[in-house]
Amino acid sequence: MAPCEEVNVRGYDEFCKAVSERKDKTIFAYFSGDKDAAGKSWCPDCVKAEPVVRGELTHISDESVFIYCQVGERAYWKDPNNDFKKTLKLTGVPTLLKYNTPQKLVEEQCLKADLVRMMFTED
Repeated sequence: MAPCEEVNVRGYDEFCKAVSERKDKTIFAYFSGDKDAAGKSWCPDCVKAEPVVRGELTHISDESVFIYCQVGERAYWKDPNNDFKKTLKLTGVPTLLKYNTPQKLVEEQCLKADLVRMMFTED
């Protein structure tokens, strides 16, 4: 199976642009706290969940898109009026969701490989 397309974005506007350019595809989006220059996120759960989520990417159909989105600095994320919370209804990071469906995994659920795999493989 060929790897799916992966897109890395930062911030809400870049996320919306990536989604709008791929409307005809199944989109999985993973939201994480911003990374510093050393590549480490301020969000400890995000650091633990990323290898789990990436490890299950082999199960995504090559017709799908995986968008890795950094949600911003901790202060921005903590603001209840940020675009991710207001518009996408995110409640925590990490969050993995199947865009335009109710399917999503939040925080410690992203650490469970079986749940991640199920999301990537079920219609």
